[in-house]
Formats: sequence, structure tokens, C-alpha cells
Amino acid sequence: QVQLVESGGGLVQAGGSLRLSCEASGRIFNNYDMGWFRQAPGKEREYVAAINYNANEVFYAASVKGRFTISRDMAKGTVYLEMNDLKPEDTAVYYCAAAMNVRTVIIGQADYWGQGTQVTVSS
Repeated sequence: QVQLVESGGGLVQAGGSLRLSCEASGRIFNNYDMGWFRQAPGKEREYVAAINYNANEVFYAASVKGRFTISRDMAKGTVYLEMNDLKPEDTAVYYCAAAMNVRTVIIGQADYWGQGTQVTVSS
């Protein structure tokens, strides 16, 4: 079992930055590929970014590429999402996800999910 706990959400003005964290506990974190998703009110959950187990592959949705950066700290068992140049359309609950295959993460069929953290971007 893997437990995922997100933090770092909040309210920020357009053009600002936030860094989300997802701390993993339970089974060996370093075996898992990780990802971030988001869900805005009234919309379906949307893939944002993914990173493989040893951080040598990263993937981004077109809507965030060039603005968001996913990374992971093996020693801390934590994955991060650095978000820059935030826009009102980035407003959503952001979820962390884990799976043994990064492609599984990207298509939204992760084995484990966090509870989410709210990000609100004001215009």
C-alpha cells in the first residue's frame, strides 16, 4: 500500500507561482512512477505531468508545458510540481498519483491517489 499526501496549494494571483508537494509513505516510493492530475469544478479530471521512478523521463500536458516542472526527491520520498506563470484556468484541485508504469499514470489508471490540494488563481 502507498499513501500519498499533497500539500502546497493556495490562492495566488495570475502570473504567480506555487510549488505542490506529494509525500509518499508505505511501499518503496522509489519503485513507483508518479504523476499529477487536476480537476476543476464541473470538469473531468485532467492529466498534468508525470515522472518515472528514477526521474530520467518527464512528461507534460500541452496546457502546462513550459510553465510547470515535475521533479522528485528520492531521499525524501516526495514528488513536486513547480507551477509558474499561473493562469485562472489552472484553478483546480490537484491530485498526486502513483503506479508501477508511467504510461498507466498518464492515462489516469494509477494504483494510488492522494486526497488533493486546492489551487486557486485569481485574475
